[in-house]
Amino acid sequence: EGRWQAISWPQAITQVAAKMKAYRSGHHPDAVGCILESDRGTVPRLFERLLTAYGSPNLMRTPSFLDSYELVLHAMQGVQAMAGFDLENATLVLSFGSGLIDGWSSPVRMFRANSTWRRNRVKVIQVEPRLSNTAAKADQWIAIRPGTEAALALGMAHVIIKESLYHKAFVDGGTVGFSGWTDPQGRPHMGFKQLALEHYGPDKVARITGIGADRIAALARDFARASRPLAVSGRGRGTMPGGIGECMAVHALNALVGNINQPGGVWALPEPDYINWPEVETDAVAARGLQQDSIDGAGSRHYPFTRSLLNRLPEVVNSGKGKGLQMLMVHAANPCYSLPDSKAVRQAFAAIPFVVSFSSYMDETAKNADLILPNHTYLERYEDVPAPAGLPRPFIGLARPVVPPLFNTRHTGDVVIQLAKALGGSVGRSLPWGTYEECLQSTLKDKWRILEEEGFWHQTEFAPPSGAAAFETVSQKFEFFGGVIYAKTQKDLDALPHFRPIEPAGDPSALPLVLIPYDSMRLASGYIGTPPFMIKTVEDTVLKGEHILVEVNPETAATLGLSEGKPAVLTTPKGQVTVKVHLFDGIMPGVVAMPRGLGHSAYDAYLAGKGFNFNDMIGSAPDPISGLDAAWGIRAGLQKA
Repeated sequence: EGRWQAISWPQAITQVAAKMKAYRSGHHPDAVGCILESDRGTVPRLFERLLTAYGSPNLMRTPSFLDSYELVLHAMQGVQAMAGFDLENATLVLSFGSGLIDGWSSPVRMFRANSTWRRNRVKVIQVEPRLSNTAAKADQWIAIRPGTEAALALGMAHVIIKESLYHKAFVDGGTVGFSGWTDPQGRPHMGFKQLALEHYGPDKVARITGIGADRIAALARDFARASRPLAVSGRGRGTMPGGIGECMAVHALNALVGNINQPGGVWALPEPDYINWPEVETDAVAARGLQQDSIDGAGSRHYPFTRSLLNRLPEVVNSGKGKGLQMLMVHAANPCYSLPDSKAVRQAFAAIPFVVSFSSYMDETAKNADLILPNHTYLERYEDVPAPAGLPRPFIGLARPVVPPLFNTRHTGDVVIQLAKALGGSVGRSLPWGTYEECLQSTLKDKWRILEEEGFWHQTEFAPPSGAAAFETVSQKFEFFGGVIYAKTQKDLDALPHFRPIEPAGDPSALPLVLIPYDSMRLASGYIGTPPFMIKTVEDTVLKGEHILVEVNPETAATLGLSEGKPAVLTTPKGQVTVKVHLFDGIMPGVVAMPRGLGHSAYDAYLAGKGFNFNDMIGSAPDPISGLDAAWGIRAGLQKA
């Protein structure tokens, strides 16, 4: 109800511990769950350790393109690794919608990389339906129908294979599945070569994608003839996983040109290995709880290799199947704002009896919580920061306090340790540190001094394994169809190689347009909201007063009787909103675009009430193989207000 009461820190920790003790005494430790921004770093690992010792399998993280790459690297290379991209040493960069200079990965790194590309005359090609800042700065912008990127990648593969432009030494000697193959049950399957040649000719792909056949062929030739070409998947800032098929198709392009774990290529980066804590002590209650499936279905028999499926949580809770979830902790994440179908997310949070937020801000999720245990802000605390997404070498950064805490906040790491001690027993013994800073220093060991002095540590001489050492598959080679490990039925197995796109939800006859989001460096769309001085810099073609503008191609606007700056009603299967129209030649006909990062209902008067939250207009579209959210667009209608 928005009526908050201040309580002491001992009272708060006692209250949380009492509830957790009650669930454990009732032999239901799986009644507790936790949502994190990331599961890497000492604070997330403290949460993971707490839940493991307690007996809950319900640890979830916010989604990103790394989720898809993690599964693809496991399927096609057999490794548990993060994807790293040696963008600085590539001679041609082909981006399938990745907003490389719109906030993707580390923005400073990408700005520097862009300068390097310009200086070295590296060709950058951006494939997406809208002329983003990245597309505008690229050498080529190729407009594509939303959701058809996998078909383009396979159409390019067709040309590369047909014209023998692929890296024969690597493909013939270092891969399996390129030619036809037979599975252990004796069932024959077409190879990648046959798939591309028979099903993805340029003429067919042109009809699917809206890109001319000649342009598809030219793009394929440019890519294959470059000395170090690199293809990247993951749209926008990379905060949505996307479909596994699309990611596999793009990764297969890199394999065709032999640029796996090579300079200027895509690298399999080992998981951070500096957190070497003793094995967690689990008692009988914890052991039973950990045998349960996670509330989101990750790791279950349906999605055995997926680590987190936060996109499935709202549906599970709202359908009544998640009634067992009684308590949810949220750290460094704002799912009530940043997840698709945010109305359903808020409904799910309202149904969970006890929600604890560790936010430093009164964000949408904190507003929907029952208890707030505010963390120090990043300027007030120590914390390790593992490698940003896409970095091609091991890296650890260190956040260091530059000012003392201004308010009555506590480091979340300290709170987790204190909570473990309040729970006692095997849970308390599993987190033996007195303070978070003690935990951090003992974990980082010899790296602590370097981090204190320099602010970061990185492995300068790191090189990914090459040859057979790069692949831990059964064949010890790159597997074009390694994804068969995800197939649950023969139907799945037969469908998997075709990488069928996930169509935008909605009825095309009633909703003829496709609504897509776009990201901007001036608008934050994740855990932390946009600060006031950045809101002031947002163009009036994005936000005018408190009204959000939707980009529409002039051709589309003419057919709908819409004109610049005039109000219109935007409709999707998730709801309606009144918007203003911005005519923009840089968006494909039949597609409309809305910015992400506006429409907050929380924070303060500088941010709240401005525009509309794109996530209120779109729903989750689970990938049938991984369960990850593959949605990037949704069917929409637009008419005069």
